Amino acid sequence: MNQKLLRPVLSAYGRALRSQLTGKMLMLSAIPFLLSLLLWGALLWNGLQPMLDYLHALFTDYGWFSTSGSVLSTFGLGFLKTVIVPLVALLALLPLMVVTALLFMGVVAMPAIVRHVSQRQFAQLEKKHGGSFIGSLLVNLGGFAIFVPLWLLSLPLYVIAPVAIVAQALLWGWLTQRVMSYDALSDHASAEERGAIIAKHKRQLMLIGIFSGAAGALPGVVWIGGTIAAVFLFPFLAALSIWLYVVIFIFTGLWFQYFCLQALMELRDERARGDAPAVPA
Repeated sequence: MNQKLLRPVLSAYGRALRSQLTGKMLMLSAIPFLLSLLLWGALLWNGLQPMLDYLHALFTDYGWFSTSGSVLSTFGLGFLKTVIVPLVALLALLPLMVVTALLFMGVVAMPAIVRHVSQRQFAQLEKKHGGSFIGSLLVNLGGFAIFVPLWLLSLPLYVIAPVAIVAQALLWGWLTQRVMSYDALSDHASAEERGAIIAKHKRQLMLIGIFSGAAGALPGVVWIGGTIAAVFLFPFLAALSIWLYVVIFIFTGLWFQYFCLQALMELRDERARGDAPAVPA
């Protein structure tokens, strides 16, 4: 990707970073975090031990302890045999935490991000309201329906950490560019403009998504590290993972918002000058 294509990506990154460090955005992360913490605190308190007991019974009945122990030993990870059940349980819960954190952020934080960026940098940009809450919900649910099974299929890759991080970054890159592009343009762009921007800037949007995806893989690394360290740290690591997701999602929302609104403004300027033909919806 040449410098001309990278420049707007880096410019939007710098704007998002400055906005992320403002008091308003830091305070904004508290609400989705507390909502997610309350939800998952209750679920883990009431449901984690029954889930562990169920998985332990499955591993015992089907001889999975022996099979998983052999596989782990092959990769020099035999010491994980003692925590394989909680490791499987908590990694299986991780995509559900992704879903809830994203939903809380979408409801609570994304409208505030749109207002924040619009008022600071794009106050004169006309709003055409080409998206809707239902449209956003459908895009989110469709993305999750594809993301969650692929996430579960990728969990064994954590045996080889670098491969897992690359796989997670690509998955997150696809999901975030799909969801965030729609939300970032929902208020300001028409449906046709949104399609034109996504088609024109596909590589740049995917690049932002992949970088955000690499950051989105961090909570999974934290959980694995916690599993290796001590089982009793799981509740604290769950809270840390939720907080990391919320902060990463808010920064990602800001990054996409700045990039997409700048692209929309340039598209309209080009069309006003007659430099860019309209793309059929």
